Amino acid sequence: MRKTGKPHSFLRGAMILTLGVIAVKIMGALFKIPLNWIIEEDGMGYFTTAYSFYSPIYSLATAGFPVAISRMVSLNSARGRYHDVRQIHRVSIPVFLSVGVLGFIMILAGSGFYVRAMGNEDALPAMLVLAPAILFSCMASIYRGYYEGLRNMAPTAVSEMIEALCRLLFGLCASAFLLQTGLREYELSGTVFGTPAASLEQARALALPWAAAGAIGGVTVGTAAGVLYLFLRHRMRGDGISAQKEKRSPPPLSFRKTAKILLKTALPIGLGAVAVNIAGLVDTTFLQVGVMGILSHDSAALLKQYEGMIPVYHLENPETIPNFLFGCYANAHTLFMLIPAVTQAFGVSALPNVTAAWGTSNPRALQKSMESVLRMTALFSFPAGIGMAVLSGPIVSLLFGSRAAAPIIARLLPIMAAGAVFASISTPLQSMLQAVGRMDIPLKLLGVGLLLKAGLNFWLTSIPELNILGAAVGTLSCYVLIAVGSFVALQKVTGLRLRLSRTLLRPLAAACVCGAAAYGGHQALLRWFTDSPAITLGAIALGGVCYVLSLFLLGVPGREELEQLPGGQKISKLLAKRDGIE
Repeated sequence: MRKTGKPHSFLRGAMILTLGVIAVKIMGALFKIPLNWIIEEDGMGYFTTAYSFYSPIYSLATAGFPVAISRMVSLNSARGRYHDVRQIHRVSIPVFLSVGVLGFIMILAGSGFYVRAMGNEDALPAMLVLAPAILFSCMASIYRGYYEGLRNMAPTAVSEMIEALCRLLFGLCASAFLLQTGLREYELSGTVFGTPAASLEQARALALPWAAAGAIGGVTVGTAAGVLYLFLRHRMRGDGISAQKEKRSPPPLSFRKTAKILLKTALPIGLGAVAVNIAGLVDTTFLQVGVMGILSHDSAALLKQYEGMIPVYHLENPETIPNFLFGCYANAHTLFMLIPAVTQAFGVSALPNVTAAWGTSNPRALQKSMESVLRMTALFSFPAGIGMAVLSGPIVSLLFGSRAAAPIIARLLPIMAAGAVFASISTPLQSMLQAVGRMDIPLKLLGVGLLLKAGLNFWLTSIPELNILGAAVGTLSCYVLIAVGSFVALQKVTGLRLRLSRTLLRPLAAACVCGAAAYGGHQALLRWFTDSPAITLGAIALGGVCYVLSLFLLGVPGREELEQLPGGQKISKLLAKRDGIE
């Protein structure tokens, strides 16, 4: 197999994955925002209910398995055991394909029971359409983890962009087509896909489950396209292990022994990844059940809070209100996920470096890698979370317009933004714990965090004055516990004390300046101009400029980190000249 290039450093690998994630999130926004206008909160409720049931199984394939493969590959690569690296790839194929088939069967078998238990049977079409995606995701995880362990992040980034593009094109087209087809049938015959409808509003309500299924079909098509790219790339370009490296490598472990180690490594990591996404299932379950309970015994208190925000159709059909409010929460959760999705790239990129430093007993390199990934995480997550909190109303108006549900989403967003910061920090911390061989600690912390979240959700969502806000509080509490616990555990396991000042405190100070500038700029612009998307974008830009200036004034990032980034050497030389003049 021919060579594909030199391994990437942590920062270069993180940059590749981050740029890929940004591209994916841009395409995701181009998918989610128009989709929201097509199917609105009701359709998003069906969409998210299906995705919440699917996510724990999906995360096993996309987060748990790649990390397990990456850790094993990076450790053997650092020790020069390239025959073992290839053996890991061969073993992972039958193992993870079996898991994919099992996950596919579990979704098909469990979907009907779940939607009936939730009282949301209209989500069933979307759940069934999504089922094949788990098989394709398991296949993709084989290649992604393999390349990530070899410190080549490009295949993961490219395959994720292909997935997002296919989801965008197919999902939007299928959703709009099915919705319009149902409404045209109503105009001609008074039915929607064979079901009679008494009014246009009811016709739209009947068509929305199928429109949501069409949208989520884009996810299935995207995962199939992504794994096809990875398969063809591996066949055509190989893995970058030269013949000389392979010749010097000792014989590999047996197929059976490698499979045993792989499963032993993958199981706790996979269960941890599943636990993270069970959080979404907890929200889906307790939020809708809690709102249903409030409507049954104190509907007046709930409806008073949302006066003028709930469409008339739902007021006339109260059984649809839980799904509508869950759709509002789902929209806030979509914004919440933007931040940890990017920092997950830092954790993925850091894992091979941390594993190699730990496996070769190099404490200096280990501390440097850990502090670098935490600093990069803080540099992104702190300003993003603070900015989203202080400009929650304007951001929601920018993305969702002036429709009635916008104030509900804006009310949730500050709490969700705070939770996103802690979720962002916890992701790379847990990756580093896995890299140093303590796969059990993330799983234990996630278990405790989920119990806390479930308890708070069950209690708080049943309070009429809180309802869906209770789910946001539960999310925040869960990730605070996980982030703090992971930070303490990482230092204890490695025996290293991470320096907080430049790693976390200075980025936090700069982020506070960013938030103050963005909020103050927005308020100042409103005195001179009428509120508009341009005002919001101007305030965000002002906050960004002040943030960058604050970082350089505080000495973050350092020259060594700048030099590892594309074009960073030129910036570093300019800083050196400036310091020499001063």
